[in-house]
Amino acid sequence: MHLKVPAPLDPKFYPLEIALREYEADVKQSENTCDFAVTILRNQGYCDDYSLRIFKDGVDKRTVPLLDRLVKTLLWARGGYKIVTFGSDEVHAHLKAAYQPGGERAFDADFMATVYERPFEVEKAETLADARRSVSSASSVGRHLNGCRIGFDAGGSDRKVSAVIDGEAVYSEEVVWHPKTQSDPQYHYDGILSAMKSAAAHMPRVDAIGVSSAGVYIDNKIMVASLFLKVSKEDFARKVKTMYIDVAREIGAPVEVANDGDVTALAGAMELNAGNVLGIAMGTSEAGGYVDKDMNITGWLNELAFAPVDLCENAMQDEWSTDIGVGCKYFSQDAVIKLAPAAGIELDENLSPAEKLKVVQALMEKDDPRAQAIFESIGAYLAYAVVLYSQFYDIEHMMMLGRVMSGKGGDTILRVCNEILADEYPALAKKCEVSLPDEKTRRVGQSVAAASLPRIK
Repeated sequence: MHLKVPAPLDPKFYPLEIALREYEADVKQSENTCDFAVTILRNQGYCDDYSLRIFKDGVDKRTVPLLDRLVKTLLWARGGYKIVTFGSDEVHAHLKAAYQPGGERAFDADFMATVYERPFEVEKAETLADARRSVSSASSVGRHLNGCRIGFDAGGSDRKVSAVIDGEAVYSEEVVWHPKTQSDPQYHYDGILSAMKSAAAHMPRVDAIGVSSAGVYIDNKIMVASLFLKVSKEDFARKVKTMYIDVAREIGAPVEVANDGDVTALAGAMELNAGNVLGIAMGTSEAGGYVDKDMNITGWLNELAFAPVDLCENAMQDEWSTDIGVGCKYFSQDAVIKLAPAAGIELDENLSPAEKLKVVQALMEKDDPRAQAIFESIGAYLAYAVVLYSQFYDIEHMMMLGRVMSGKGGDTILRVCNEILADEYPALAKKCEVSLPDEKTRRVGQSVAAASLPRIK
């Protein structure tokens, strides 16, 4: 494997996209191949598939680990409670064992079972057609700007809230908090309520509340969210699941809750007035979201933080999922922190991750070459991830948000990413624009887009 433009501080970075291209090129030169297909089933009968030609069982040792990564990417991009495969007994047996309790993908299976509230399964299809099914839906979301609205954006390091009157933010505030380290859900409730009241005080009334928050939400209920990582399962079920509904009831207004990645995409679509937008927010973790050509959301999970991007055997491990080489360690403040030692930057271990990021960003503003190398490396990560994501999304605009993308560091990430795309993937570069939002959208775009979520009846 040879990258034309490697990540300067991560010479062993082996993009999943490159591995896939190399494998597919070798498959085309062989006669020992067969069709492989996988379908992921989710709620209400919806499903999404992925297919390619692969080597027959026993021919190439790359097949099983590569298909493991591709199936996992589809699973986290779309979401679902059942994997159905066709074409390889070896791959099927591997997935069957991996997604069992105690298996390599037990976290993924448990997460999906929690989201969709049914046991996770891996099945084998009898025919290729059975594993090549796609049934999707799309629904309009947001872009409602009338009335007096609260827009709340719950991040892992800070929470933002805006008071929005007829589409204009008349007040915004940003408060540092530490939800991921708190086991008492009252901490979260009090912080959310305080933000809502702060915004409400700057409007004559509150007609509706829109919430952008990391995690998975169904009917405004919190199904899974990293903000409540330390909260026990018992307290989560009793006090967390309906927290946004409960806070809205106390404020006295209807609420609409959406994944922060989808709101990122919505904010980008609102700024561009265009669809087929993949939004990526680089903050405490990686948040992904997508709106289709009609500016509708698809019901897909879009949890790209857990989607693999690097096949390096020594890739950094994610503490939550315990997997390695997944997006949250490449497109978040963790990516900056993990690259700092290679750049020769020592960070005080007593600092929080957000504070460590600020140290590196301060160096970047002074054009420190060590910090420059960190953000150039993340730009290389991003370029190859864009190509990978384009296998699963129709992307015409890729909107980058989040605290990692601020300042000169964000400009450098964007520059390197677009240079690699233009040089190595000119067709995709021509179709897909990777960009930052304008300054207004950067400051309050996420919370204003969140405010636009509810329809006022």
